[in-house]
Amino acid sequence: MAFPDAAQLTELLQPLLEPRGLDVEDVKTTKAGKKSQVIIRIDGDQRPSSDVLEDVSNQISEFFDAKEESGELNFGAGYTLEVSTPGVDLPLTAPRHWRRNRGRLVAFELTPGKSEVARIGALSDDASSVALITTVKKDVYFRIERLENIARAVVEIEFAKPSAAEQEAAQQTFEYAEQNSATREDEK
Repeated sequence: MAFPDAAQLTELLQPLLEPRGLDVEDVKTTKAGKKSQVIIRIDGDQRPSSDVLEDVSNQISEFFDAKEESGELNFGAGYTLEVSTPGVDLPLTAPRHWRRNRGRLVAFELTPGKSEVARIGALSDDASSVALITTVKKDVYFRIERLENIARAVVEIEFAKPSAAEQEAAQQTFEYAEQNSATREDEK
């Protein structure tokens, strides 16, 4: 068997982690010298604690060892395994990323090269759209964007606490945001 790629490992690991409510967010493999390196980023609706990460790391290591022994995987002479959560620089590419970051500030692009910033509100029931919150002169505005129209999105690091109005707006339902949303022309 050839050295496994990220897609193969993701496919193998997701069913292993699903019962814990965890998702494989990123896998990187590097074939290097005596030991290959496997880096796995996992996340869940409840951010995994260091104890959970250690337990999952042991579970994955045992799983990989059994797969190598049966000939289903081949990491070469050996591997080092790193299991952690993704950093804030993980692009928001799936509805779960938006849901897990509700209330946080996000930089996003609808048009390549033109970045905008808003606070993440609720997702629609079908997870196809998100409520985005902006504040102009202390007034809070909702706008609805389809996730498919967002070319790139990354959580922004904030050093100041958001206003109470923005925090409250982020907790509103999608239906509330939709009923109170402004068009882009209204925002200008």
